[in-house]
Amino acid sequence: MKIALVVEDSKTEQAFMQRTLTQAGLQVVLVSDVDNAHGKMASSKPDIIFLDVILPGQSGFEFCRELKLNPETKNIPVIICSTKGTEVDRTWGTMLGADAYLAKPIDPEELKNTVDRFI
Repeated sequence: MKIALVVEDSKTEQAFMQRTLTQAGLQVVLVSDVDNAHGKMASSKPDIIFLDVILPGQSGFEFCRELKLNPETKNIPVIICSTKGTEVDRTWGTMLGADAYLAKPIDPEELKNTVDRFI
């Protein structure tokens, strides 16, 4: 079973992502900040990462850049999921290496289609 790492600090969004991604056939690992994501990266070896932008500590944009610069993680698809949905935010996410950008509130079908695109 493919593994999705969800880095999201909102419990409501975590529940939505867990439910929708599980229905899409993925095993879901939830963390609420980048520090915990680092630990889960090694133990769970995710096949896809869903990343909020506004997180406690390090931002999702910074973590995305870090993932894409690391030879060991650069090929893992990173999907930014954020309330910051302007064209500037989308461009910034793409420049930092995000493979896709979903604006919140996320449509469940759009989320499933994104999974299908990358898994």
